[in-house]
Amino acid sequence: MTGAGFDFEQAVRDALESLPPDLRSAMSNVEIVVDEEAPPGSNVLGLYQGIPLTRRGTGYAAVPPDKITIYRWPIERVAGTDPARLTQEIHHVVLHEIAHHFGISDERLVEMGKY
Repeated sequence: MTGAGFDFEQAVRDALESLPPDLRSAMSNVEIVVDEEAPPGSNVLGLYQGIPLTRRGTGYAAVPPDKITIYRWPIERVAGTDPARLTQEIHHVVLHEIAHHFGISDERLVEMGKY
């Protein structure tokens, strides 16, 4: 959908790189991937799956990494093909899912004006 000049995966990496270094280094046991489409029947742009940092206790060991999935086509359907708009939407979705990794709920994001 996007033009050949727009690198979606690089935009995801750039959004991650935009985090302050101390916040980036606080992320633990999490993988960020790009998938083409959200699960059938779902209207999400991204998805966090795992155990938020705030809920990990002493028994948290030898577990698979949390997973943040960023969905390319749903984001492109929302943002269109304009590179600036796509970059902005990708940035928003990546930071939103990272917030879940840190234990921040959708409700709290709404309260903070970040949803």
